[in-house]
Amino acid sequence: MILGAVILRFVGAMKASDFRRIALSFEGAAEGSHMGAADFRVGGRIFATLASEKEGYGNLMLSPEQQAEFVAELPDVFLPVAGGWGRMGATHIRLAKASEDVLTGALRVAWKSRLEKNAGAEKKRAPKRR
Repeated sequence: MILGAVILRFVGAMKASDFRRIALSFEGAAEGSHMGAADFRVGGRIFATLASEKEGYGNLMLSPEQQAEFVAELPDVFLPVAGGWGRMGATHIRLAKASEDVLTGALRVAWKSRLEKNAGAEKKRAPKRR
């Protein structure tokens, strides 16, 4: 039975605890809460959430282009969040169907995208007046 559990873990069956562990493994990542759900931030901005944990999903904040690539590549694992958030790139990952490598890669893309957006926002800010 142990071998079966190892194989299942390799091919899929990620859990919210795996999502949390991996999200927090990235440099500068911190767990917060938004509307009663766990979220994961870098530079104070959200890159992933567990808002849909009860439905078996983790949520990734991707660009619409990234979302389209993920959904095209693995439609059984990724799907857009319904409504406007989904049109802006918010993407569900089906935890039970994601391998650890896929989950780690997807979270890394969301984390890196947020870092890049944060850096761009810093550059656009006007210098402080004294």
